[in-house]
Amino acid sequence: MIFESNVLNLNNYDTVPYLTYKSLENIDFITHGFSTRLGGVSEGIFSSMNLAFNRGDNPEHVVENYYRICDSIGLDFDTLVASAQDHNTFVRVVTRDDCGVGITKPRDLDSVDALVTNEKNVTLVTYYADCTPLFFVDKNKKVIALAHAGWRGTVGKIGEKVIKKMIEQFNCNPEDIVCAVGPAISKCCYEVDENCAEQFYALKELDSSKFIFPVENNKFMIDLLETNKQILINAGVPESNISVSDVCTKCNSELLWSHRATNGQRGTMCAFMCMK
Repeated sequence: MIFESNVLNLNNYDTVPYLTYKSLENIDFITHGFSTRLGGVSEGIFSSMNLAFNRGDNPEHVVENYYRICDSIGLDFDTLVASAQDHNTFVRVVTRDDCGVGITKPRDLDSVDALVTNEKNVTLVTYYADCTPLFFVDKNKKVIALAHAGWRGTVGKIGEKVIKKMIEQFNCNPEDIVCAVGPAISKCCYEVDENCAEQFYALKELDSSKFIFPVENNKFMIDLLETNKQILINAGVPESNISVSDVCTKCNSELLWSHRATNGQRGTMCAFMCMK
């Protein structure tokens, strides 16, 4: 398999692979990673690295997969705290008291698509299989966040809501925040209908000519990554602080889980980030 990216690195390919952002690798107080579909013990349609408990996989396999990916990235399994995603825009601040939620402890909220912390040894975990992961690191205040931006979360401007939460809770300055967008399904593969496209056209403050591309039969190709990038810029993050994935999950479905490539018969990947 050939992996090509100017933005992401593929690590530990021969054992338990994961992706990292080149722009985030240089930040010495964080550890981050994005899992692939390889390196786990799950079977059947979940083969092999599935990290979702709610899709019908054997829970013991999922737990073992978490241990494997944590060991590969260099994370402590006992520090994980997971989102409870429903394509909404609720942002939750978490602490060490929340470690284990969604992994070894029951989920205690039904709607959490973004996690923020300013505490060390709290590993944020969010889930993906085409939707857009958003990474946030305030290098000055030492605050981190992860957000899940499907199309509903994107048009709901979840990226902006995370920035606002970081400002309100931790007095962050958007100019100090470094962001990474993706990997996700890209404009080459993300076709939507007119009703969905209208939600993107409604983002009047953005330049829709850069992320909505009409095609035949009242269909549209949408660039989720560019949309989220513009939302972050509008929220005050300098464009020079934002890295955008050049890896499409559907085009790389032998490496990455893609809901569209598998017609929903799939496992799930995770983004991880922790302050050391």
